[in-house]
Amino acid sequence: MPDRQRADARRNYARILAVAEEEVAAYGAGASLEQIARIAGVGSATVRRHFPTRRALLEAVSHQRIEALATRARELTGKGDSRDALLAWLSDVVAYCVAARGLAAALAYDGAEPDPVHENTCSAMMIEAGNPLLQRAVQDGAVAEGVTVADLIALIVGVVLATEHHPDPAARADRLFRLAVAGLSPRG
Repeated sequence: MPDRQRADARRNYARILAVAEEEVAAYGAGASLEQIARIAGVGSATVRRHFPTRRALLEAVSHQRIEALATRARELTGKGDSRDALLAWLSDVVAYCVAARGLAAALAYDGAEPDPVHENTCSAMMIEAGNPLLQRAVQDGAVAEGVTVADLIALIVGVVLATEHHPDPAARADRLFRLAVAGLSPRG
């Protein structure tokens, strides 16, 4: 019987995750957990057993996109101008966060002390992926020492969350991110 329960649990997990992906795409990070449970045909306790927090659900939904961003960072590492490579990756992160409603929320720091059970794996993966790009840019003098990938992700999260209700959130987020990178002073 335990094998059957595990098979049922795996099916429930897959069904919940598939429904959650659709609901988060439609409604963003605030997608209703009760609605997800209802559509998946399970109880809300089953959803909470698989995903004890909203963040855990958002991370599971975002995991594939985060993997793609990590792969992109690895592709850019060591290629061309270090500042350009870092900015290309960060621009991809902005674009993904705008397109994938809920991803910015999955990357956001929620103020809680991290613990091994509920650690923000999306942020950890992004930091690990972006560190080589950032370190190379710092070594080349293209980025100030002391800047961290976590700082850059927080900046992106802020920009994306601030623009999500704009008529053209992708263009607005890109503009604000580029403004933050360039700074306020005119070149001259």
